[in-house]
Order: sequence, then C-alpha cells, then structure tokens
Amino acid sequence: MSDPDFYGAGFPYREIGDLPGKLIVLEGSDGVGRSTQTQLLRRWLEDEGFAVSDTGLRRSDMTQKGLEEARKGHTLGRITMSLFYATDFADRLENQIIPALQAGFIVLSDRYFYSIMARDISRGADADWAKKVYGFALKPDLVLYLKAEVTDLVARLIHGRGLNYWEAGMDIHPSKDLYDSFIDYQSSLVTLFDQFAEQYGFVTVNAARPVLDVFSDLKMHIRNLLEDQQSIIEEDF
Repeated sequence: MSDPDFYGAGFPYREIGDLPGKLIVLEGSDGVGRSTQTQLLRRWLEDEGFAVSDTGLRRSDMTQKGLEEARKGHTLGRITMSLFYATDFADRLENQIIPALQAGFIVLSDRYFYSIMARDISRGADADWAKKVYGFALKPDLVLYLKAEVTDLVARLIHGRGLNYWEAGMDIHPSKDLYDSFIDYQSSLVTLFDQFAEQYGFVTVNAARPVLDVFSDLKMHIRNLLEDQQSIIEEDF
C-alpha cells in the first residue's frame, strides 16, 4: 500500500504519504472465530519475521471507555451509537492504523468499518448515508470474510461464552427472546456481509470448519498477498 487509497476524501487535513505496510482485515459475524484467527495469524507472521500490529472495534483511547459504559446501559439511540463507533474507527485509523502502516507494519484488524455499517443498516440507517460516513476509510490490502451459517454461530456461542444483548440485536427486537433475536439479527448481518463481499472484493473463507483448517486458508491468502508485493519490489530494482 505505497500510495494510500481511500473510499472517499480520506483525511483532507493530513498528508499521509507512502504506506509501506499492509492492512489485512478479518470480517464476519459474531462468533465466527475472528479473534482466534487474528491471534493465530499474529503469532505466525511474527514467527515469519514481520512486525505486526492488531486492532479492533472499541480500542480507541478516546472512545473505548465511553463505548463500554454506554453498551452496559443499553440506552444509546441508533444514530448516537453509529456516530460513536464512527468516532472510534476514525481515531484508530488516524492514530493507530496509519502510523503502523507508515512504519511498515502488517496491521491485522479484527473487523473494520464494514461491520459497523452492517450493524447501522440492520438498525434502519440509510445505506448511502452509512457509506458516506466512512468516506475517510482507507482501503485495505486484503479483506478476509469468515463466513458460517447462523445456526453454526449460535451453537458455538451457546456452548461457549453465551449470547449477549447487542449480538442478538435486542435493541431492535425488544419483544423477542434472546435466541430468536440472535437468529434474526445475525441473519440480516450475514446477508449484508454477502453483499459487501461482492461490492468491496472480500475473499470469502468457509469458517464452519475446524480452527486450523480455516487458519491454513487464511495463511495461504496472506502469503499470496505478501509474495505479490515482494515480486513488485524486486521488479522495481
């Protein structure tokens, strides 16, 4: 990513310059295994000699505490929640992701603005408005979409950490029980992710398989990206 490419105007007030690092995003529904795969990929890349930085939603120093407290209260309006997350993403992009890319790091992002946009649209936000909000977003070098059926996701969570209010979309289905709400809400997210996969060029990976099988596929796609970049560098010389 030597020349930064944004979905819109980017950060007009800031000169970005070259970005020799790589931005790799893992996307997918709740419970699909993104966090586990991010940890495995970081260890693998570091063992291969790469400098790696990882990030994810609600990790901005400016907004993390406020977002966590707001989520506990279950009281945020939809637009407020949307803009709160957009602020979190903008701060992380400008002050964590871009500096790491400038320093030549591989940045692994456990979700990106696509997840936030899917949540917003599922909650009734206008799709065009949601896209315009993220016109400052940097285009990743690779988006790996971990996909599994919603029935697989709910089974994993029930036998793992359990279902929670926000992952079940209870704020938009307050009259339904947690299980039914999770199925409805996550199904709507998967439909949107499938649309985004075509629109934004995601690489879809079957995440319904054992962890190490999924990991092997992710490594293959990342290795191809890094080998292509190395070939370009060698051609320049």
